[in-house]
Amino acid sequence: MPRLALYALAVCLLAVAAAVVSFVQGNLLGIVWVLLAGLSSNMCWYYVRRGKQTHG
Repeated sequence: MPRLALYALAVCLLAVAAAVVSFVQGNLLGIVWVLLAGLSSNMCWYYVRRGKQTHG
């Protein structure tokens, strides 16, 4: 797995954890964390697919 894909996956997992904590505390800032998780998830898939295309 490409390094950028791993970074994007880590950001996605951290954003999901932050969203859960925000919603448990009743903070609507969790919506921003959910959006960030979606964006980083898409980036992860992009880098994984790009890595497969360049390596075979």
